[in-house]
Amino acid sequence: MTAPPRLKTDILARALVRESARDGRSAMVLRKGDADAGGILVVLVNRAGDGVVLSQTRTPDGDPAWIRASGPTPLNAQDVQAYTDRQLKYDPDLWVLEMESDDFSPPFQAMLL
Repeated sequence: MTAPPRLKTDILARALVRESARDGRSAMVLRKGDADAGGILVVLVNRAGDGVVLSQTRTPDGDPAWIRASGPTPLNAQDVQAYTDRQLKYDPDLWVLEMESDDFSPPFQAMLL
């Protein structure tokens, strides 16, 4: 079974930001990584500044999906920053996107695992 083709990361990141900002939510690129093959972290924040971090993954069938990489409980802003900083030490090619989401659900079409 062949894996489905992958979009370049810069195209996917811009599409996620556009889709998330469609309904007037704040959505932005905080950090650009490798334009062709970098991974993406999405920080979902509420109005109080708490957040969760989503990370790209794949289903067993190879379909794109997302996981709550920072865990099931929302983090405060300092812990979200510490988490993303740690991930960037391991993978300097990562993109970091931030999106407003009061209920911490992705404001774009996504399969959460």
